[in-house]
Amino acid sequence: MKKILVSLLTILVSVVVMFVVIQSMPGNPVDIMASDIMKTEGVQYDIAYERAKLQLNYDPDVPIGRRFVLYINGLLHGNLGTSMSYKKPVSDIMMGALPWTLLVVTFSLTLSFIVGIFVGIFIAWRRSKALDTFMIGYQSIFGAIPNYVVAYLLVFLFSVTLGWLPARSAYSTKVTVGWNGDFVLDVLKHAILPVLAYFLTTVSGWVISMKANSLSVLGEDYITYARVRGLSKRRIMGSYLTKNAIIPMITTLAVSFGLLFGGSPLIENMFLYPGVGYYLNQSIARRDYPLMQGMFLVIIVMVVLSSLLAEFLYKYLNPRLREK
Repeated sequence: MKKILVSLLTILVSVVVMFVVIQSMPGNPVDIMASDIMKTEGVQYDIAYERAKLQLNYDPDVPIGRRFVLYINGLLHGNLGTSMSYKKPVSDIMMGALPWTLLVVTFSLTLSFIVGIFVGIFIAWRRSKALDTFMIGYQSIFGAIPNYVVAYLLVFLFSVTLGWLPARSAYSTKVTVGWNGDFVLDVLKHAILPVLAYFLTTVSGWVISMKANSLSVLGEDYITYARVRGLSKRRIMGSYLTKNAIIPMITTLAVSFGLLFGGSPLIENMFLYPGVGYYLNQSIARRDYPLMQGMFLVIIVMVVLSSLLAEFLYKYLNPRLREK
């Protein structure tokens, strides 16, 4: 219960900070639209300003405290406001974007985690110096390159040069949207490059962490005792090594999900993938405050829930903590 209350408090504080920062950003949306109206229609600034307020349904002259009260009141009633640029409820945009981000993040994180676990155990068990050296070099290179740069290189190679994979959107306009084979295959094809961009930049971290955990477990007395008893290598690896080395990795996986979810804007913007990150980028560029607040709220909640899940998983997987 204490962890849940702390998580709720964290979300509340984050929402307050998020609202203040967004509302204090330079580049008032009303001023931006008023300037555009002046340039295109040649009207005076006062007239353009009033028209912009009506079109955006936003009045920057209202005190920030009053705006915050209205925002919290709407939040408590499930109303996140209406997007200034898309003219749609923020909740509708959010529900449409969330599945796409979850798809890419879940696939990429699961794939990198599974590969990292098996390769990390293999390096530790076999004491493979060649593979260990390769992974350290790989981590040095891909750990230093931002994932959006890797995404750009993947687009250049597989989309522009080879023409094998699509470089933008979540699915083709040629397929019928729905639970049919053509649509599912097209969605998976469009998700390959975003997933690959995440995978290439995260898998080495899992390998190195799992290798370190496995080497630590291999030095424990129960591993030595299992070998003395003559247990098979397969049983030692499965029942003793993997189960104990993977415990801290599971909790790290939950935290990484939230962090990867929060780091989605650059990748999704690169591929024009209609997820949370893409709409967050669009809202920042257009100073769409309601949409910006909605997308940041999703990221905050996902990060906090992932951390909370990690706490529960660690207590569940570690018998010593369950007894306390």
